[in-house]
Amino acid sequence: MVIVFLFLFLLFIAPIIFIVFIYNRLVSQKNSVDEKYSQIDVLLTKRADLIPNLVETVKGYAKHEKNVLENVTAHRASMIGAKDAGDKFKASEGLSGALKSLFAVVENYPDLKADSSFRDLQAQLAQVESEIVQTRMVYNQQVKSYNTLQETFPANMFASSFGHDRRPFYEAVEEKKEPPKVSF
Repeated sequence: MVIVFLFLFLLFIAPIIFIVFIYNRLVSQKNSVDEKYSQIDVLLTKRADLIPNLVETVKGYAKHEKNVLENVTAHRASMIGAKDAGDKFKASEGLSGALKSLFAVVENYPDLKADSSFRDLQAQLAQVESEIVQTRMVYNQQVKSYNTLQETFPANMFASSFGHDRRPFYEAVEEKKEPPKVSF
């Protein structure tokens, strides 16, 4: 009788428990990736909220640097309007490049660099950028774990049928791998 019960357990119940275990691991990893993405999204929004104040502060000093200011504003708008993770990541990188150009322009205005509100905004932005970098690294670690789980046996047999797809890494776009060129 015990042998029959053990045989039935191994034949029917153990595979069900195993599949439930895999499903729960996939859901847990997916939720971790989603949480880290949300943290990045919050930080990107926080950075985008600082930019109008920064642009207004610079406008008062650098009236003839209109193209740089418009570029920052355009990149901010594209980041806010991005719908999915890939578009948001790409737009964020474009915004980072535009901000680097803006700070390069600021070097020509010593009065602006000395302005306390500009310094405060620049410090807040630097803090947010640092938080974005840290959160991006954690996000990419979570994505790596999640994608690896989906690709390894035996989870790879069930991942797509459970609705789990690969997630994109937050990578620097090609134009961001080169330092920005600013000329006056």
